[in-house]
Amino acid sequence: MKRIMIVAGEASGDLHAAGLVKSLKLIDPHLQFFGLGSKKMQEAGVKVIYDMSRLAIVGFFEILNHLGTFKALFEKLKKMLETKKVDAVILVDYPGFNLRLAKVAKEKNIPVIYYISPQIWAWGKDRIDLIKRYVDKMIVIFGFEEDIYKEVGVKVNFVGHPFLDIVRPEWKKEDAIWHLKLNHHSTKIALLPGSREKEVTTHLPIILKACEIIKKSIPDAEFILSKRKELDPQLYNRILQRSRIKVHFLENRPYDILNVSDIAIVSSGSATLETAIIGRPMVIIYKTSILTWLFARRLIRISNIGLVNIVAGKRIVPELVQFEVTPKNIAEELMRILKDKKLYHHIKEGLERVKSKLGEPGATRRAAHTIYNFIVNKTY
Repeated sequence: MKRIMIVAGEASGDLHAAGLVKSLKLIDPHLQFFGLGSKKMQEAGVKVIYDMSRLAIVGFFEILNHLGTFKALFEKLKKMLETKKVDAVILVDYPGFNLRLAKVAKEKNIPVIYYISPQIWAWGKDRIDLIKRYVDKMIVIFGFEEDIYKEVGVKVNFVGHPFLDIVRPEWKKEDAIWHLKLNHHSTKIALLPGSREKEVTTHLPIILKACEIIKKSIPDAEFILSKRKELDPQLYNRILQRSRIKVHFLENRPYDILNVSDIAIVSSGSATLETAIIGRPMVIIYKTSILTWLFARRLIRISNIGLVNIVAGKRIVPELVQFEVTPKNIAEELMRILKDKKLYHHIKEGLERVKSKLGEPGATRRAAHTIYNFIVNKTY
């Protein structure tokens, strides 16, 4: 019976790690998993020793307030690697924490598998030397990442993106319109302000002011907010109460919201890829604390921050970052796309090409078989 430590630090990592664990258990039901994650990993059968959703924070300087917790968790995992029989460690993104843990595991001759690569293409390739030194197997979800790792001799497999199996509306379009009490012939705009509390409190008030501008120009516009069930409902209510805009909403149904919408305003992150898979043109926004932004600006090595544009290899949808994130700018970019039918369809074609670059469905299953063969059969 194999005992595997698995560590995911964020909501997207929790989702992908949970899918991976389920697929591994289908191959071998006797596998045991423990580590760091959240609700979805717990539901998949992982013994979660700390719920990482309690540390859902954004920004370099914001993390400083929680350094004590991170250090305590690291020491706890380190001790478990020393005292328990661990057959392998699976690390899911979260590089600041996970690469340090990879070093500890490697020193103890415990195989290290990394599922979902750190964004070395965004922050420069300084971390690639650490990965080459401490990671035995890298499993990537973007094709261009495979080329980066192969170039430096890291053992790597591209499996495709798990979103191709996950991103599907649950309702028919007509049913979603009925549940949301929308007008069939209105212009429908999806609002995805982010998955973390700080993102919502930063983005949503600005988005709602943009909606006021849009409503004046497009009177039939209707706005649909994607709420995260994990966040306090009062967080949304406090912001919505200060707005003059009527907002329809659903909890944890972003795919149904996007499916009925004509266009979306999306916080930068994995949601931009989800929006692309559903095929909806979007305006990407991202705003953080001034200190974090100044620090990040010095490190980021790419011209685009939206994953959809990164995968495309060029800017196919507009991005507004930091000081550019204003109600006026958001409204103007969105209305420019809506009012130019040629541009609208050009963007949709670009999104279809992005989707085709994500590989084929079945990514999680392929990742599970690759990892199982590596752990059990020592197949590289």
